[in-house]
Amino acid sequence: MPRKQTIEKARRDKRAGKSASTQAGEFVHEEIDRIRHGEHGARSTKQAIAIGLSEARRAGVKLPPPKRGQAKKRTRRSAEYAYEAGQGRRKTRRRPRVARAVKQALKREPRSTASRGALSRQSKRAASRRSAASRTAAARKAVRTKGAKARSAAAKKAARTRARRRR
Repeated sequence: MPRKQTIEKARRDKRAGKSASTQAGEFVHEEIDRIRHGEHGARSTKQAIAIGLSEARRAGVKLPPPKRGQAKKRTRRSAEYAYEAGQGRRKTRRRPRVARAVKQALKREPRSTASRGALSRQSKRAASRRSAASRTAAARKAVRTKGAKARSAAAKKAARTRARRRR
């Protein structure tokens, strides 16, 4: 259950015309805070973020569930349920035994997943996935506009640059 303060911050973001992901960010922040304060843990940084996004959807943030191919089927279904519940299209039922079991399971998980280092690694991974996609697009463009020799030279230069930045 998100704090009133968090819901208010998300509403403020919405009034300011900010995107749904920015509004959801407030819930992710709260989740990371909870882990850092030792209320519970998370198996991974990704799980901590997912819990925050789920809370946001259930609180009514218009953050659509991921599309096919972006996440596992089970994750997508869970996100769809949370989204529908938040939009008032699905009636949720209280399940105290399940809630208790989830809480106990999370209490056994590590707290280090919400550390600065772990979050930094997570964002770097996301950035590298994005840059890989842009490299693919650049390669497709090069096929249309460059000859084989120029493409080869560009690829070698890019590989050198990546190697240099890795150090």
